[in-house]
Amino acid sequence: MNALAGAGRGTSVRTGHAAFRRRRRLRAGLLQLLFIAVGLGLGLLVPEFTRGPVLPSRQVAEMLLATGFGVLGAATVIFSVLFLVVQWAATTFTPRLTLFRDAPIVWRTFAFAVGLTVFCATAALTIANRDEVSVVVPISAGVLLLLLLTLLRNLLLQAVSAIQLAPVLGSVTERGRRNLDALYPDARRDPGNAGEAGDSGDLSEPDGPDGPGGPGGPRATVRWPGGAAVLQRVDESLLAGAARAADAVVVLRVTPGTTVQHGTAVAEVYGGELAASAVLRGLETGAERVFDQDPGLAFRLLADIALRALSPAVNDPATAVQALDAVEDLLGRPVPARARSREVADRGGALRVVVPLPGWDDFLRTALDDVIPAARNSPMVLIRLRTLLENLRGTHGGAPLTRRLTWVDEELGTRFPGLRDALAKEGEGHHRRDGHGEPREREERA
Repeated sequence: MNALAGAGRGTSVRTGHAAFRRRRRLRAGLLQLLFIAVGLGLGLLVPEFTRGPVLPSRQVAEMLLATGFGVLGAATVIFSVLFLVVQWAATTFTPRLTLFRDAPIVWRTFAFAVGLTVFCATAALTIANRDEVSVVVPISAGVLLLLLLTLLRNLLLQAVSAIQLAPVLGSVTERGRRNLDALYPDARRDPGNAGEAGDSGDLSEPDGPDGPGGPGGPRATVRWPGGAAVLQRVDESLLAGAARAADAVVVLRVTPGTTVQHGTAVAEVYGGELAASAVLRGLETGAERVFDQDPGLAFRLLADIALRALSPAVNDPATAVQALDAVEDLLGRPVPARARSREVADRGGALRVVVPLPGWDDFLRTALDDVIPAARNSPMVLIRLRTLLENLRGTHGGAPLTRRLTWVDEELGTRFPGLRDALAKEGEGHHRRDGHGEPREREERA
């Protein structure tokens, strides 16, 4: 059964794209509404405080209005900084880098500025017809203004970090490290089997001879009914609940971070009857990749930064070397060499959802296969690539590393034969030191 027939262009099937997007917009909108409501409530309640010293209400009202309208300038600062940082990151690093744009501090600071404006305007209108007002009102406005200035300071500091190389590489590496640790917990518990060339786990077919649903193969193939989009997240709990209700197993055929086209087979349903719309509701798609469930995005961003640095227009090999330092850190994490699946069970322990995951070989390909040819004219980067591959070969081993090391040596031999010979002699010296316990320099002095 082809589920695209029931979920094609002419039908109204709600996918997870609209649901998840609406949820994110709802969170941002609710945050702004929350600060507006708090500002409105404080603007009505604080003027009712009558104890302590008092001030002429007219002067306080003028101060509040001036502060409230002045705070609106903070919104201009926020969006100006956002525009400049996003543009800088896109042109200097990679257009796929959206860390600052999606940073919670940007929208929290904007929401706080709106709430402070509402408080000042509400309090000014509340005390407009009074002769005197407690000093608590202007003090409250001053405290809130100081909090806004603190948020703006943190926002500007984060903006400065977002346009500097080392903090950007650190942020990308940290997010990639968290993803790898979260998505491959078994590899962390058993690092000895991670990244080995003989590792298995290909997802070309589901588990078992006829798939997890038993004999007869898949009951339905769910195909993507919309236009081209990037699979960003999979709501595993929602899919597991729907599969449990239908006594079915959903086997996804695409990983988060993959671009799906119209008609792409995104999932197969085994066992019970499960509507295509129920499967599609668990898939969030968008225009670009996000970090949440996409472990390959960090490798893609680091490779992009290295490629941009190696372009003739930039010609900054030191930046490429720094990006490769971060790449080596991520490739050194324990990850299965071949693609494997993430199995999600329901509350009863029955298998309900199978999500494919990329393997270590995929990360190695993404991180290095474009950088090696781009670095052919840079001895600094070629040497760093050679060191990276030798270090990984010492811990991971396998033919993929050997092939790429040979590739780098060929580039060195073609472009810089003297350098390659020097590196080969250096390697022989290390080998002799490791094998006989005596450094070559000591032998030469003898």
